[in-house]
Amino acid sequence: MDFPVSLILPHRINLKVMAEEKHHITSYKTYTLILVLLISLTFLSVAITQIELSRWATVAALLLAGVKSTFVLLIFMHLKFDQRIFRIMAGLILLLVIVVIIFTMLDFLFR
Repeated sequence: MDFPVSLILPHRINLKVMAEEKHHITSYKTYTLILVLLISLTFLSVAITQIELSRWATVAALLLAGVKSTFVLLIFMHLKFDQRIFRIMAGLILLLVIVVIIFTMLDFLFR
């Protein structure tokens, strides 16, 4: 089943050839800074568990997890330098996760 792509996909889709795409190289300094930031946020999330925040502990933990995952998506998974459609798709998936978490929290709070 080795069909050429032009037979499967319509001609109106603008396909980029891999050789024509620009490659972005992230420096080791950026990776190191993001690593230090992620480790710091992990220590902060552990420190927050030691403080009595009652219901707000879950909200704080989810916010910190969201910030950390944003850095991982943007820098380590190169979403920052990728095509716009990938950012849109990741945003839609993130929106779906947020909606599911909100419904779960509402179900938990009103039982």
